[in-house]
Amino acid sequence: MKRREFIWGLGSALAWPVAVRGQQQLGRMRRIGVFSNLTADDPEAQTRNAAFLQGLQELGWIVGRNVRIDYRWGAVGDADQIRRYATELVSLAPEVIVATGGSTVGPLQRVTRTVPIVFATVTDPVGAGFVDSLARPGGNTTGFTSLEYGFSAKWLALLKQVTPGVTRVAVLRDPANPSGIGLFAAMQGIAPAFGMELIPVGARDAAEIEHNVAAFAGAPKGALIVPVSTLMIVHRDMIIALAYRHRLPAIYASRFFAADGGLISYGPDNIDQFRKAAGYVDRILKGEKPADLPVQAPSKYELVLNLKAAKALGLTFPETLLATADEVIQ
Repeated sequence: MKRREFIWGLGSALAWPVAVRGQQQLGRMRRIGVFSNLTADDPEAQTRNAAFLQGLQELGWIVGRNVRIDYRWGAVGDADQIRRYATELVSLAPEVIVATGGSTVGPLQRVTRTVPIVFATVTDPVGAGFVDSLARPGGNTTGFTSLEYGFSAKWLALLKQVTPGVTRVAVLRDPANPSGIGLFAAMQGIAPAFGMELIPVGARDAAEIEHNVAAFAGAPKGALIVPVSTLMIVHRDMIIALAYRHRLPAIYASRFFAADGGLISYGPDNIDQFRKAAGYVDRILKGEKPADLPVQAPSKYELVLNLKAAKALGLTFPETLLATADEVIQ
C-alpha cells in the first residue's frame, strides 16, 4: 500500500467506533498540543503524525471522541514565528505537548515550565539544557533522543565499504543545531582510523549548502555525510540532487533520505519514536509526571540501501552489505 494511502486511511480509521486496548472512559475531552518542526504537507511529517495517532488509538485515545489535538507546523528559520507558535499552543491550555526536534523544545520551555512536554528526534537533550539527565529529566520535559554520538562511527565504516578510495568526507553542519558540534567531534576522533579527513561544511541555508558542497566537490576522493536537522530535512531533495550532480557518495541519518533517492541511510527508526511518544502522552494524561519518565535512547537502527542511486553513481554495494541491510530500495 502506498504511504499516502495508508496515512489517509488511518485518518479515516480513527473515527471508527472500534474496541481498543485500554479504552478510556468517556468523559471530558482531553487536550494535546503537537508542535512539529516540519510543514504539514511534508510526507515525513504526515508519516510521523500517523504513527503518533496510531499509538494513541491503540491506547484508547480517539481523536474527536475523548481527545482533541491542536497542531502547529514548522516555520524553519523563522525564530519569531516559532516563538509565536509556542506561545499559541501553550495558551490553548493543553495537558501535554508533543514537540519534534530541538528547534521546538527550547521555545516551548521558554513559554512554560509547567505544561508537560514530550519530545521526539532530539539529538542531545542534556547538552541542549532541555533535561537535567536522561535517567532523571527533572522539570516538565522528557522524551526520546534521535541518536547517540558513538553510532556515527558506523557512517564512516559504511562509506569505506562502499567507496574504499574515499579520503575526504564533508559533514554538513547546521549552526542552529547545537548537537552538531558534539557529533562532529565524535566522528573526528575516529576518522584517522578509516584513513579519512573530516571537513565541516556550513549549511545555514539552501544557498550556502549548494555553494559549499560544490566547493568541496572540486577535489577528488570525496564523500558526504548528512546528519539530521530540521534544515537538512526541509532541503533534502536539493541535497540529494547535489550529491548526484557532484558524484559524491553520501550517507544520510534517516530512512526517508534513502527513500527519496539518497544512496545510503543509517540511523534510528524515528517513526518508532512517535509511536512511543504516544505511550508517554498516555501516561501523563493518567497522572504521571515528565520528571519521573526517563529520556529513552533509540532501540531500533535501520540500514537502507538504494540500488538506483548506486547505479547512478557508478557504485556497487558489496554482497555482505546487501545481506545485512534492513531494506534495499530497487
